[in-house]
Amino acid sequence: MADLKQSIIDQETQASRVAELLALSRALGDASRNLCILGEGNTSVAVDEAHLAVKASGSVLERLREEDVTLCRRAPLLNALEDRALTDEQLKALLDSVKVNPSSKKPSIETIFHAWLLCLPGVNYVGHTHSLEANKILCSPRARDFAERRLFPDEIVFCGPASVFVPYTDPGLPLAREIRDRVNAFIKQEGSLPKLILLQNHGIIAMGTTPDAVMACTLMADKAAAVFSGAAGMGGPNFLTQKHVERIATRPDEHERQKRLNT
Repeated sequence: MADLKQSIIDQETQASRVAELLALSRALGDASRNLCILGEGNTSVAVDEAHLAVKASGSVLERLREEDVTLCRRAPLLNALEDRALTDEQLKALLDSVKVNPSSKKPSIETIFHAWLLCLPGVNYVGHTHSLEANKILCSPRARDFAERRLFPDEIVFCGPASVFVPYTDPGLPLAREIRDRVNAFIKQEGSLPKLILLQNHGIIAMGTTPDAVMACTLMADKAAAVFSGAAGMGGPNFLTQKHVERIATRPDEHERQKRLNT
């Protein structure tokens, strides 16, 4: 895990990262994509080793502005993961206390899982949405199938050979802890980081080094969900074999294509 000691924030880096976060947020929130409506979803970016910027609670992704993004200190958020006695009121106070600028808006209730995910190697951006297509499956008995199996090559390339599946958990600290535990178990089993986390009866989380990687993963997960639902209505999904999944995941030409697409 990165060194979380306090540091002076590089203003130029902060401005650049926040600008990229705003562009990603608005793209994810575009109403025509059916990924989020109203105040749904949240996004974040690692500003430096000690700070993250995250969408403020109640803000709308489609029209997110700079004042709707809150700069927070990471260390207290990560420490909260270990505090089993923290109450809802104490969590509310914590979210106010981690703001670098006390006059900033309250950060999202999901800021803690963002803080933890942004500590993973190569993860600079996180996008959490409530994809309509994905939730058709995540709110059904087929959710785990969708997480653990793959239907077509591009789903493997942009969403990974498998996704982390998280059973429904109360948002906030309980969900952050469950995400941490499930991601760690995935890394131990698969020997690699996930690109996509699927939250039962809730939504999806995409993460990556660049905003393009988060966008590509989100859009491909949404497409894969639509394909899954369509296939289910025509006799059932015809999943790729594990051999085929492993072949696509290790093809040099697919890795080159990812680089060219900045994902």
